Parts: sequence; structure tokens; C-alpha cells
Amino acid sequence: MNFTFQKNQIVTVTLALLLFISFQGFAQNNNPENSESIFRDFKTELMWKANVKIGTMINVGESKRGTRRVIPITGGTFSGPKIKGEVLPGGEDWQLVRPDGDTELYARYLMKTDDGTVLQILNKALMHAPAQGEEGGFYVKSVIDIEAPVESAYDYLNHAIFLGTLEMPQLKSNEAPYVIIGVYKVL
Repeated sequence: MNFTFQKNQIVTVTLALLLFISFQGFAQNNNPENSESIFRDFKTELMWKANVKIGTMINVGESKRGTRRVIPITGGTFSGPKIKGEVLPGGEDWQLVRPDGDTELYARYLMKTDDGTVLQILNKALMHAPAQGEEGGFYVKSVIDIEAPVESAYDYLNHAIFLGTLEMPQLKSNEAPYVIIGVYKVL
């Protein structure tokens, strides 16, 4: 009887100690000071810049969520330190101009590397132009999902998070419209 009592006490103390350690670890992980320091040190690496040719915008019109429009992706090129190739025609950038004035972009297209590997790109972006009197400048950033064939030299693209930038260059008089998309791996 005494042995059973001591055994139960040991189990209870052990469980209490594990609970205390777990709680302390949880409390440390939820400390805003610690979590902020994680994000303060984000670093990125340029993967490529793409000059993406775009076609004439199709205005779908007003919907229950805002104004819908579609911009065809007609081709282009991309290059970076370890990769280069062409943007294949046939993709589209579906856009929603929300009632608050921000624009959500959802582009889906294919890119073909110079060695023939086809990559699928999903690019989800947010554009915000500040209202008159609002602080801050024009904002456009995106999250990019890259899908590469598993057995290819580009499989490493399947195992990272990518952020993007969007530039709209000043076009020359005879130049076809295009945008510049920067793709950065989060390290």
C-alpha cells in the first residue's frame, strides 16, 4: 500500500513538473518581444527578375466584391543568378479593385527555363495607393508560390517561401506594355 502511494506521488509530481515546464516554454514563445525579434531579422535572396508582357485589360465589371478585371500575360523573359528563361504566353492576372480602393491581384502563369523545365507560378499581390493626406507611399507586395517538377534541377524552389515586388516601368513610345516582377526567397 505504501509503495502504491509513493508511486502515485512520483507520477503526480512528474506530471506537475512537465506541465510547469510546458507552460514556461509556451509563455516564452508567446512573448511579443521574442516573436518580434524573429521577424526583424528576415533576410531575402534575389531569385530572378521577370519582364512580363501583358495584353489589353478585359474589364469584367462590378461584382459583389468590387470591380473585376483580367489582364492576359502574353510572354516575357526572366533571369537571375542561377536561373533564366521565358515567360510563356497564356497566363492571366485576375484583379479585384475592392470598395476601399485597394487592388488584389491573382496571377497564374508558366515559365520555361533555358534548359526546358516548366515552372508554375501563382502570384498573389496587394496594391495600395494612399489617399490624399494619408501617410506612406504606393505599396505593392506579393506572395509567390512556385511549383517545379520534383525530379528537376529546380526542385529546391518547392521548399521555400517567396516574396515579390512589382514595378510598372515608364514605357517608350513603341514599347509593348510589361511589368517587372522581382522574386525573392525568404532565408
